[in-house]
Amino acid sequence: MRQLRRVKQKHQNKIWRQASPAAGWARTKTKRSGNGAFCYSGRMHDTSLKTAIKATLHCLTGCGIGEVLGMVISAAAGWNNTVTIVVSVGLSFFFGYLLSLLPLLKAGLGPRRALQTALASDTVSITTMEVTDNLLEVVIPGALAATLSSFLFWWSLALSLAVAFVITVPVNYWLIKRGKGHALVHEHMH
Repeated sequence: MRQLRRVKQKHQNKIWRQASPAAGWARTKTKRSGNGAFCYSGRMHDTSLKTAIKATLHCLTGCGIGEVLGMVISAAAGWNNTVTIVVSVGLSFFFGYLLSLLPLLKAGLGPRRALQTALASDTVSITTMEVTDNLLEVVIPGALAATLSSFLFWWSLALSLAVAFVITVPVNYWLIKRGKGHALVHEHMH
């Protein structure tokens, strides 16, 4: 039994060495769960669909805050559709990055490294969500012209964010499987 444990430990140490920062990312399978995992600096991280959904919900939160705030500000100011979209997208990126940046700073990363990680981890996800969301807002008749008190305004916003979520989950799943996207944030959080 002891010999079997030593063999297992030796094999495990080999996997950890292959995943050193100098060697880059190493892919392996976890025996317990059977889910994919990536390993970096001796840490295993889940690459399941559940992780992709959590990452997309995180993105949806930042994008949702930015979209709603941008549309509210634009509607109150009476800005045209182009300005509304630009302001909403800008605020969505700001809040999306901010929601990644704050936990990284809290985890002890320096401001520059935390910002680099947040930009690298969320740009593709936020871009996918914003392109999908804004295309739907433009396509839904009257959505951009709707007032804050109208049902159409809130219904179209909710629908566009829900569709953007569904489109972005596979993108995040693909990124996480390759050790990119939110996988970069999780590396510093665990």
